[in-house]
Amino acid sequence: MKYSPLLVGAGLMLSSCGEAGSDAGDTGETAVEPSAVAQPFSADLLAPAATSVGTVSVREDANGITVTVEAAGLEPGMHAVHLHETGVCEGPEFASAGGHWNPSGAQHGRDNPMGSHLGDLANMEIDEGGTGRSDYLVREATISGEAPTLADQDGTALVVHAGADDYRTDPSGAAGARVACAVLAAPRQPAD
Repeated sequence: MKYSPLLVGAGLMLSSCGEAGSDAGDTGETAVEPSAVAQPFSADLLAPAATSVGTVSVREDANGITVTVEAAGLEPGMHAVHLHETGVCEGPEFASAGGHWNPSGAQHGRDNPMGSHLGDLANMEIDEGGTGRSDYLVREATISGEAPTLADQDGTALVVHAGADDYRTDPSGAAGARVACAVLAAPRQPAD
């Protein structure tokens, strides 16, 4: 896998905004100052055999972080998309990505009264041709700035699941197997 230098130091956090009207990250807090905004970047979205099935692009602006997932070659239907707590994508099961990114210790799901994880994003629809695109806004996160940040100690990954997220079952929305993964921020290396 190739990582740009920004990916190693970058961090990403995001709240779902991919489905019509979903904006779970809107807290009404003051926006990030434009001078503190990190540079945009993209990462390969990998299938279990380490072949590319798309890209994940991340940009930060005064509203938070926007993550764009563009996929090709996935099974048609609805697929859960989550940010995961560890920036490692080792196939074939991507268990190395750990659980959902959940810095606040919440339960899973935007429909769960005890939810949601910061990494809980909206489902993405893959069409009959195997392609799909979704944009997600995470207002509470930064790429590499103040916490919560994608560039925390163990990094952050984005994972696409085989099935749809039911938006309530803790801890993962009954979304099924992990079918694609992208490293958004690699784990920090210890200083010499």
